[in-house]
Amino acid sequence: MGTRGGGGIERPLVTGANLDFDAYHEVFAGPIVGVNPFQLMSSLVKMGLGCLQSFSLLLRERPQAILLTGGWANVPLALAAWIRRIPMLVYLPDIEPGRTIQLLSKLNAKIAITVPESSEYFRDGQSVVTGYPLRSEVTSANRLAAKQQFNLDPHRKTILVTGGSRGARTINIAIENNLAALLELPVQVIHVTGKLDWERSQAQVQNAAYDTTHYHPFPYLESAEMGLAFAAADIIVGRSGASSIGEFPYFGAASILVPYPYAWRYQKINADWLVTHGVGIRINNEDMASDLLPTLAQLITDTVQLEQMQDCAKALFKGNGADNLAQELLLLAGADSNG
Repeated sequence: MGTRGGGGIERPLVTGANLDFDAYHEVFAGPIVGVNPFQLMSSLVKMGLGCLQSFSLLLRERPQAILLTGGWANVPLALAAWIRRIPMLVYLPDIEPGRTIQLLSKLNAKIAITVPESSEYFRDGQSVVTGYPLRSEVTSANRLAAKQQFNLDPHRKTILVTGGSRGARTINIAIENNLAALLELPVQVIHVTGKLDWERSQAQVQNAAYDTTHYHPFPYLESAEMGLAFAAADIIVGRSGASSIGEFPYFGAASILVPYPYAWRYQKINADWLVTHGVGIRINNEDMASDLLPTLAQLITDTVQLEQMQDCAKALFKGNGADNLAQELLLLAGADSNG
């Protein structure tokens, strides 16, 4: 179920997922935190309509259990499900819950958490550790196929730089400004600039006076290609969204984490959790220009430190959270625990 009339992004995700969903529905919803009074009033009206739509949907579909992941669209559905006493499983991808999941946790929902430390935000016995759910394109990727895909030198360490589909300009500029010095090290760089920053990025490096043989830029990588990029990486430079908690440990990659500074603090908390477990190094957005190159150079030249961070990353991976989430949802729905 997705959002109607609130700028929801769920429909394109559903249609592009190549999964045979039984049905897809939309209800009205809107943001109620951090908005101006006029938008708040509009959202409250939409939420009211969404609750009525959700009641109708639940009467038609009669689900045994509901999986929620936070976001506006979950609120009216969760309220309707709570009144009808339908069991709910809420998945928290980050370390700390946002406002929506905090609200949903008050509705007697079971909370699936990525890491054990998140349990402190919920009542005793309310949460269960499932781990982070990984896509099949990620779990099917391997290092050999990745080296072939990107034409990589097996004798060089691989640095993956990514800021998500939209890119991260601060990270991009820091890489581009230091690219000449970086490529003098025994490394190769896979750089996913993001579509919005691709033209500017290419304009900066296309007339470079240094050898860019080992620099592999892309505006965007589809899911399967991104899985291969992760599989190739010895070091990942990127933001510290929820996926960093699941994907970086799965591939055993060391990381340089740059929390997005203009949003809620969850990325800083994710980054600090990975740093505490010896997986990554945090660099604040404003320090990228001065700190990125020396930090990368230190990791590349100190193979002992790099291998220790990679070993710590591998130790964090506890299995694919998708399987664990599915099992918890089936149990909540009253299915036999043996299948």
